[in-house]
Amino acid sequence: MRDAHLPAYRKAGFPVVAITDLDQSKAEGLAKQFSIPKVLTRVEDAVAYAPDHAVFDIAVPASALVQLLAKLPDGAAVLLQKPMGETLSEARAILEICRTKHLTAAVNFQLRFAPNMLAARQLQESGALGKIHDMEVKVSVMTPWHLWDFLQKAPRIEILYHSIHYVDLVRSWFGNPRTVFAKTLISPETAHLAPTKSVILLDYADDKRVLITTDHSHYYSAQSQESFVQWEGTDGAVRAQMGVNLNYPTGRPDTLRYIARGDSEWKDAGVRGNWFPDAFIGTMGSLQAYVEGSSSVLPTSVEDAIDTMRVVEAAYNSSNTGGIKLPDI
Repeated sequence: MRDAHLPAYRKAGFPVVAITDLDQSKAEGLAKQFSIPKVLTRVEDAVAYAPDHAVFDIAVPASALVQLLAKLPDGAAVLLQKPMGETLSEARAILEICRTKHLTAAVNFQLRFAPNMLAARQLQESGALGKIHDMEVKVSVMTPWHLWDFLQKAPRIEILYHSIHYVDLVRSWFGNPRTVFAKTLISPETAHLAPTKSVILLDYADDKRVLITTDHSHYYSAQSQESFVQWEGTDGAVRAQMGVNLNYPTGRPDTLRYIARGDSEWKDAGVRGNWFPDAFIGTMGSLQAYVEGSSSVLPTSVEDAIDTMRVVEAAYNSSNTGGIKLPDI
């Protein structure tokens, strides 16, 4: 909330009428920092206080979503922080609650709304890249996992809480994969945590490579750290740097560079804005636009997000199953 949601809403001019948190001092501090007029002590108080047509923004660990959703009024609009539960079973329960209570619910899969990701999409739609045959996400950074208390004992970390962004981004480009191959691993640098390194191969077609590879324990020179998404097509390529992962949480600027087939040098697309906080305008803004009727599409609805959770579950299943043993001589 402090680093992304509230800065994005202030930048977009979305009024925040009240805030609540289990830690009252945190809520009061944020209310003062972002000029929020009301601090409430409980979710029930927030529901009672909320004006008509309010949007409930729930930014809590995934394990708390089912409990909180049950307390919201029927027919409410709600933005759920990702992931959509800690397991596919929880995701199904969340989807059923949203359907039963007739909630207009979206999940905060915001990477697809980052300025450089939107600009990459515009390049693709213009025809500048030709037919996309390769999409690669590579993250090799030092992530300070100690900043999230709830992750210290979580059974799932990397794919569920981080690579899920990239899974959702890939789905926004290509839809659901045919199959998933994956392995997620414990790092010696963070051996007290669940796996924080992953390789995910998403199978779409025999002529298309889609790969996500992450290492959150690259403790060496910042010069060698990487955080990018790259698309290659028959007519051109484009690379989007995700600066927030580099020296997190301070981060570096997001960038977008592209090259046409036959050119010798990459060009800077001159994108303005960053994943954090600008992309959070997209998830909240698209929900508001859908609720008010100015848009007929809710891009990250729970009905779509359940498929991202299905891919995540498939990745964990693949990792647990293991690879194919070498054949006998």
